[in-house]
Amino acid sequence: MRRELIVHTRSHDYPIFIGENLIETFDFADYIGGKQILVVTNETVAPLYLDKLVARLPADKLIKTCILPDGEQYKTQQSIDSIYDQLMENHFNRDCTLIALGGGVIGDMVGFAAASFMRGVDFIQIPTTLLSQVDSSVGGKTGINHRLGKNMIGAFWQPRLVLADMTTLKTLPPRELSAGLAEVIKYALIGDVAFLAWLETHMTSLRALDLNLLAQAVLISCQHKADIVAQDEFEANKRALLNFGHTFGHVIETHEGYGNWLHGEAVAVGMIQAMQLSQKQGWLSADDVDRASSLIARADLPTHPPAIKVDTALDLMGHDKKVKSGKIRLVLLEKLGQAVLTSAYDPALLIDVLALTDEPN
Repeated sequence: MRRELIVHTRSHDYPIFIGENLIETFDFADYIGGKQILVVTNETVAPLYLDKLVARLPADKLIKTCILPDGEQYKTQQSIDSIYDQLMENHFNRDCTLIALGGGVIGDMVGFAAASFMRGVDFIQIPTTLLSQVDSSVGGKTGINHRLGKNMIGAFWQPRLVLADMTTLKTLPPRELSAGLAEVIKYALIGDVAFLAWLETHMTSLRALDLNLLAQAVLISCQHKADIVAQDEFEANKRALLNFGHTFGHVIETHEGYGNWLHGEAVAVGMIQAMQLSQKQGWLSADDVDRASSLIARADLPTHPPAIKVDTALDLMGHDKKVKSGKIRLVLLEKLGQAVLTSAYDPALLIDVLALTDEPN
């Protein structure tokens, strides 16, 4: 069964299709206007799905491919330049379409390349990981990392189409599946306690790759994100709630080196740290934190951060995009299912949370 929902944005509306075997059966003709297509993927995904995708693309188009190294550590300007090189060397014009075939790293880079090449060309998202299906492929946030901070260079640029082929999850390593479940859990914690209970009921089956249940989880997650993006496309206020756990998590990713901790793993721990601060603020109970932490553990995700000095963590937080007027704004929980973006927390309590894993002097 194919599921569909529409994302509404200022520039244009676009569909998300969720189902099995979509790469091999989808008709792309209505979503590709020009005569030139560049498919960008990575060395892991290419042998699995690149030929199947190219076989489904309109035969009257010029189709080129760009295969990049796999990993968060390659989400850099150098990789973007490789995409530009292909576009320039093959004389692509502004009617071309870029297709991102891969996880969040590929999607973010291709989106950024599409936003910046000739000041903006069309692109299509075909996310092949659970994390990218429920998060990065939807909403138009694109970009690359800098050595001092994650996703600090980028643009808002909406795709023409998102195609979430659940069959790709069959080739996903268990660790990557768990990383995606972290973002699924996020949607429940920030705005949907009924979904939280649903996840508690079905977590074992989700981890066992029940594709029908995973498709339902993707649909619910994408609907939550689509609703928020429609209200706040450029992250002026409400969209920032989607960053729950991310400010803490980006500290882990940057400190440990991009790729050593998966994004979802770092976000999982970051959500727990945000909930610990919420508890210290008097908003969550210990039972609330234990309930959420237990679900995160059942998703086979880490629940404890690596050792990072408090001063180092605070410095890295200071590079985060959510810093405003010198204050670190955090997404915290007033209760399970109700998130708030705030700088009105006690800084001493933040230090207490970060100090739980402070490195020894």
